[in-house]
Amino acid sequence: MLNEDDKKIVDEVLENFAAIAAIPRPSFHEKAISDYLLGAFRALGCEVRQDAANNIVADRAASPGFESAPRVILQAHMDMVCVAAEGVEYDPLRDPIRLRRAGDALAAEGTSLGADDGAGIAIMLYVFRHAENVGPLRAIITTDEEVSMKGAQALDAEALADADYLINVDSENVDELIRGCAGSVDIAFRRKITWRTQSEGYAWRVSVRGLLGGHSGERIADGRGNALRVLAQTLHALRHAGVSVSVASMKGGSAKNAIASEAEALIVTREEEEVLHRVLFDTERHTRTALGTVDPGLSVALSEEEAPPRVLSDADAAAVTDALLLLHTGVFQMSATMPGLVETSANLGLLRTEENEIWFSYFARSSVDEKLADLSESCRVLGERLGLAADIAKPSPGWRERPQSMLADLMAAIFEEQNGCPMKVGVIHAGLECGWHIQKAPHLDMVSVGVTTRDIHSPKETLDLTTVAPEVRLIMETLRRIAKKCTDLKG
Repeated sequence: MLNEDDKKIVDEVLENFAAIAAIPRPSFHEKAISDYLLGAFRALGCEVRQDAANNIVADRAASPGFESAPRVILQAHMDMVCVAAEGVEYDPLRDPIRLRRAGDALAAEGTSLGADDGAGIAIMLYVFRHAENVGPLRAIITTDEEVSMKGAQALDAEALADADYLINVDSENVDELIRGCAGSVDIAFRRKITWRTQSEGYAWRVSVRGLLGGHSGERIADGRGNALRVLAQTLHALRHAGVSVSVASMKGGSAKNAIASEAEALIVTREEEEVLHRVLFDTERHTRTALGTVDPGLSVALSEEEAPPRVLSDADAAAVTDALLLLHTGVFQMSATMPGLVETSANLGLLRTEENEIWFSYFARSSVDEKLADLSESCRVLGERLGLAADIAKPSPGWRERPQSMLADLMAAIFEEQNGCPMKVGVIHAGLECGWHIQKAPHLDMVSVGVTTRDIHSPKETLDLTTVAPEVRLIMETLRRIAKKCTDLKG
């Protein structure tokens, strides 16, 4: 239960968050939320600018007497991963997030919540309204973080140059302080479709459901199943069993950086239903055994459908299926220097059949930039061998841990003082915009912190409201001590 002081903080932060959640904000569609934030920070008396990428940079003047204190940046992103549970009607370009509170947990009605990173923005607005005895503050809120980090890439280096410290508020556990992260590269495999007229037969939908999914960085070492891989295994098993199958479409996944929890294919065959069920049953049993208790909910199901007017060529279907089988999804290597930390991994995230092409995403992460380069080259070669174009995006840089960080030491000490338990300090196998920031401003002392969220990028996403007030107090006290330390030294 929240005490009265915590309740006041949580209520105001939730009011901020509700206003943000009411504005649709999938990646690449952030103009409306950017305009809202422009007005919200102006209403707090800040000087605000909105750049060509719709990033927001808002400056709050120092408290009287603290004008000479170093500038501190609070940084978040405004876009969110928009996904809905099966059967839930949801248009991410038009529909608001419908909030549902159950005790000390906040969730959404049938969709992802967007606490990543709406909660961070809501806390920033609270801090900018209430912080006292602090130096000059700057809020930087970027666009397109969840897909490409284009907002961070486009951010003018001048927005970082005159600050000494940066606190990113995009982490997922209130008792964790991050001081380094992995880099990443986004690869899309594409193949132009050669359609052919539908042959005779029965149409069936093969559906892979029930897997846990989850964030492809934070959950990649859990050994969870990937629905795109299971779908490819199922289609391969049908082919291997001598079942003649034509594929009309394949699709699956919710985001490139989410482990695919669902996938399906529309197929046409003359084979008897009993034979199909037997192959699917064997595939499901095999995969369930392989996954064990880590991801026990797998279902591979068959349902009858209307016959489609056309199907993919056999070569198209085979090329994509083979690629999904051959590309490793999961952990490549664990860190040799930090026990328990993943060094290099990759994830199959999205699969789509469109009018002229079929494509899927392959998202790789590593704390070693050279390994990302090697993996990219391997994907290029594999694509050439299978007749797929491999579109390799510009890699996002990693954020190497700073040997000496006054900010990290200070925040960890304050957290322990305030909460009576130590803060976990480390590096994560996930991407943060800090990689781009440190590339533009190597002098910055940076950390990443956040409230506790669970099952992000999924309809089961929740925000632990008991962590909101501790996060606010940690940030507020950090800002005060940075300002006080500077003025004491100059005094």
